[in-house]
Amino acid sequence: QVQLVESGGGSVQAGGSLTLSCAPSRFVPHMAWFRQAPGMEREGVAAIDNDGHTRYADSVKGRFTISKDNAKNTLSLHMIRLLPADTAMYYCAASPPVRFYSDYLLPRTYHYWGQGTQVTVSS
Repeated sequence: QVQLVESGGGSVQAGGSLTLSCAPSRFVPHMAWFRQAPGMEREGVAAIDNDGHTRYADSVKGRFTISKDNAKNTLSLHMIRLLPADTAMYYCAASPPVRFYSDYLLPRTYHYWGQGTQVTVSS
């Protein structure tokens, strides 16, 4: 089992920035961030594999950056130019190695999930 603890959520105005962090209880090679707004399905935001390859949702490309510090065993999501549409609960997720790039942003790919951290962007 792997426990994932997110931090860094909060409330910001549109155009602002936030950085989310996730601390897994042990090393996991493949990690990602998802988000879920009320009444909406859980959406893949960004993923990173053990080689540092990343994948982003089109809606966040150029604004969000996912990174992993293997020495500190932490995952981060740096978000800039935030929009009200980015408002959601953000979840950290982790998995053993993922074979197909096409699976990187699919919820069913991930075995472990954090409790979530709320991000609210006001206009």
